[in-house]
Amino acid sequence: MTETEPGARRVLRPPAGYRLAGSVRALTFSPYDPCARLAAGTFWWATRTPAGPATLALRPTAGDLLAEGYGPGAGWVMERADAVAGLRDDLGGFAELAAGHPVVARLAAQHRGLRMPATGQVFPRLLRAVFEQKVTGKEAYRAYAATVRHFREAAPGPMQPLLLPPEPAAVAATPYWVFHPFGVEQRRADTLRRAAAVADRLERCADSAEATRRLTAIAGIGPWTAAEVVRIAYGDPDAVSIGDFHVPNTVAWALAGEPRGDDARMLALLEPFRGHRGRVCVLLEAGGVQAPKYGPRMPIRSFARY
Repeated sequence: MTETEPGARRVLRPPAGYRLAGSVRALTFSPYDPCARLAAGTFWWATRTPAGPATLALRPTAGDLLAEGYGPGAGWVMERADAVAGLRDDLGGFAELAAGHPVVARLAAQHRGLRMPATGQVFPRLLRAVFEQKVTGKEAYRAYAATVRHFREAAPGPMQPLLLPPEPAAVAATPYWVFHPFGVEQRRADTLRRAAAVADRLERCADSAEATRRLTAIAGIGPWTAAEVVRIAYGDPDAVSIGDFHVPNTVAWALAGEPRGDDARMLALLEPFRGHRGRVCVLLEAGGVQAPKYGPRMPIRSFARY
């Protein structure tokens, strides 16, 4: 076997209408994400596993989904391939809840092929979320991409250039001023370094509730960051990003026709969907729902708290 040949293969059986690109897009920061990308219909995802570096490729074929793993951690990513693809996403009870609101019902039907992925990994998503705190999406991506490239390590497999996310121990040992040229001030750099120092404990959390408790116990990490992480790491369909600049307005507009809303109003409107509140927010984003804009246009998903 060469470095460009998969070490393991697995055929997955997605449900009818399943949409790979829409389901895994949450795992990419942009079309240029150095660690994950969609290319020619195949999704490539580089990561670090307990067994070593790995790359997972997910490719639709004849109604199935072919999963291929590369690198020392190929077996680990093969075991989780269906979760990464969103195929473990449990929609039980959601249809009944969605039927209670015409907008949610319409979006649920329109995007029935979307599934919420679950990577089983906290730190890679936490790296991105910390950089997204209180800045625009463009600034966050610049910091994230520059950091990944600073710790540059090529991912296994034929998709190149594809890089592994940084090793937490290396991030924890890096002085805060190294991040300054990437547009990261000391507060976020120190938050990231504190989180990286306890990454092993974060990865051992049994579920999203435990992960949220441990994350929010770290100085500089609040409910917004924790929700962004557990929605991806655990596929938590109920995780709501409290403190987001745009989401409360989007929810208020979509569910009540109100152009503006705060966190309390957002949570009140989402309460009938408890258990799937985060899924409703995902559907609103997938459907392109946006509240009317008053004043200068702000980039989507920017200026979150922490």
